[in-house]
Amino acid sequence: MADTEFVWGHNRRYNDFPSYFKKIFSERVQKVSIDAGFTCPNRDGKKGLGGCSYCNNKTFSPNYSNLKKSVTAQIQEGIDFFSKKYKGINYLAYFQSYTNTYAPLENLKELYNEALQHPQIVGLVISTRPDCIDSELLDYLAELNRKVYVMVEFGVESHLDRSLKDINRGHTFSESVWALEETAKRGINNCAHMILGLPGETRDEMLEQAKIISKLPVKSLKLHQLQIHKGTRFEKEYRENPERFNLFTAERYSELVVDYLERLTPEIYVERFISQAPKEMLIAPKWGLKNFEFIAIVEKRLKERNSWQGRLFDKQ
Repeated sequence: MADTEFVWGHNRRYNDFPSYFKKIFSERVQKVSIDAGFTCPNRDGKKGLGGCSYCNNKTFSPNYSNLKKSVTAQIQEGIDFFSKKYKGINYLAYFQSYTNTYAPLENLKELYNEALQHPQIVGLVISTRPDCIDSELLDYLAELNRKVYVMVEFGVESHLDRSLKDINRGHTFSESVWALEETAKRGINNCAHMILGLPGETRDEMLEQAKIISKLPVKSLKLHQLQIHKGTRFEKEYRENPERFNLFTAERYSELVVDYLERLTPEIYVERFISQAPKEMLIAPKWGLKNFEFIAIVEKRLKERNSWQGRLFDKQ
């Protein structure tokens, strides 16, 4: 097979998420981030304190997302922000900050329903942890999914329990497997979020991860490189023991991503490859690359290698 047009009907060599959205929505759809005031069980003491070792929530929360404002107000501010660039589009309410299912179901229903009351909101994207959902919540989301678009985004982060323990996640990989299987069983869109380059993980283990994820009912995938952010436990450890961290250069990471894609089932949509923290929050690595620039690097390397997502995928 010379290229992926045979597989996906477009000229990219991986199964990109924007093309998936074009299949299900007739016009452009933009996520609007919401901070609904949630916390996490590894912050409030239920499972731990201090949060995940790598996490500073400020690195991915836009300015208009603010827990002091109502869900409706944040949505409108987000729409006002994006409408300056895009005209005549619809939006997904993105419950992004912290663990957005970590509350009683009745409270969650109120928040989700408030978001869906806005006339330009056509669905929900809910970011959470695999250990913070249950069957009752998933049944409700399945019912909602029959009316509007619903995606549940799980912070899986690693397939190795030793890494999950090291980064203070407070859950196991088996809990992630359960969460992904239960959402898929109900027809709910799901997304697995993975970090490549966690301390102690080898290149072979990261590539094995692609094979393991491929065996699960994952609809879409978010990858990103390990970054050291200010105000995190990893910042302290990096300053004290930098040799513990094998941070990627952009070139080395792009080669890993291409190798990862080759082993990943072509059925999974890939939403992103990198994370972009604000400059003032980022300690290392500092690449100075935008997301679209990194995508171009990956596509160039795939073409140079005459490769594509799933080229080395083994269905066995």
